[in-house]
Amino acid sequence: MIALQKIVKSVEYDYTDIQKIIDALCCRNDCLQQFCIGKSCAGRNITAVKLGECKEYVLFAAAFHGSEHITSNILLMFLEEYAHAYRKCCSLSGINIKKALGNRGVIFVPRVNPDGCEISIKGALGCGKAAGEIYKMCRGDFRHFNANLRGVDINHNFDAGWKKLNALERKSGIFGPAATRFGGYSPNSEPETQAMVSLCKNYNIHHAMALHSQGEVIYWSYNGYEDKTAKRMAEIMATTSDYALDVPLSIATGGGFKDWFIEEYLRPAFTVEVGKGKNPLPIESAPKIYSDVREMLTIFTIM
Repeated sequence: MIALQKIVKSVEYDYTDIQKIIDALCCRNDCLQQFCIGKSCAGRNITAVKLGECKEYVLFAAAFHGSEHITSNILLMFLEEYAHAYRKCCSLSGINIKKALGNRGVIFVPRVNPDGCEISIKGALGCGKAAGEIYKMCRGDFRHFNANLRGVDINHNFDAGWKKLNALERKSGIFGPAATRFGGYSPNSEPETQAMVSLCKNYNIHHAMALHSQGEVIYWSYNGYEDKTAKRMAEIMATTSDYALDVPLSIATGGGFKDWFIEEYLRPAFTVEVGKGKNPLPIESAPKIYSDVREMLTIFTIM
């Protein structure tokens, strides 16, 4: 691959940083186009980056949870190398991107939950006028905050098995806004959730991947939907990354983007839990994690 002077670094990026990096990547690569798919509770843009004007796309989305903001770095690292390989018509992970991609495009959403990430990274300064309420939700532990500004866990808010998940939340003692695992008072209630739903309705997404952390596992099925194609894709993903295939249990089942996409479109979608450790993972580990999943992400675009 032709030498690339990297823009994306292994440092914690707040909302302004993310926007500047996306601007820089789009400026460098005329094959990229950024657009806003919606706004967060605090009015921050939820930005997507599109490669190609096509009838069909592969979708990557990251940072549904505030404390998992390292996934934004990993997706941006991939976007940077992928766009460079596409523009220069060279190889990434042994694949000539432009030739292999053909008439398919790719959409990247590096930060689905900008407010939650801002809270995890900046603490009270990232909460704005909601600092007092957020402090009560997380008991001062801003670093591990996962929800959006209203205390709703975005990956519990999608309309897939939401009622069953809500019952499990209540059984676990979660009745209202919290730092994590509260799915809201109704499905698809949050602007961040609505932004992802709208994106999928406006573009023909062939298959999708949600990046989370941590565990080095791949979730690929939902509610009895075990398509042979999806399973084969998951097996290839596992082989190229050394990640294990797994099935979420109990309160981790339903309400997620992957679950909704599979149920809504009957097409493959995956949750990939990158890295190992305790969230938020050390940002210095981003290059190693990205190196471990680069081949998987690349192959995913041409499956």
